Amino acid sequence: FIPGQMVDKFQFQDQNAKVMAEGGEPTTGKPIFLGITRASLLTESFLSAASFQETTRVLTQAAVSGAQDWLQGLKENVIIGRLIPARLTLTEEGVSDLTPDSVPRPDIKLMPVVDKSLEDFSC
Repeated sequence: FIPGQMVDKFQFQDQNAKVMAEGGEPTTGKPIFLGITRASLLTESFLSAASFQETTRVLTQAAVSGAQDWLQGLKENVIIGRLIPARLTLTEEGVSDLTPDSVPRPDIKLMPVVDKSLEDFSC
């Protein structure tokens, strides 16, 4: 990290753990509380940030910098119309995977999977 950089708390802790495991000195930092607008604009997902405020600025900055959104959160998956990344269900036996066979949905017609990497997200 560089001095003055704002980073996610969990990334900060993970990076410090790696540095200490290699025998280095941990980085110091202090927590900062941000308002909802500022926090939403600092998210790693530019789709999520653009959906909240300053859409043109966020999308322009993402395009110019060649940003990629890995679609790991709920909001960005909903924006592009993908299923949210939640694949478990609670049953009497415990937690189990949701599979297409276990959830009959005759009322929904699915589009074919275009990209093999998205196949895991189809119902």
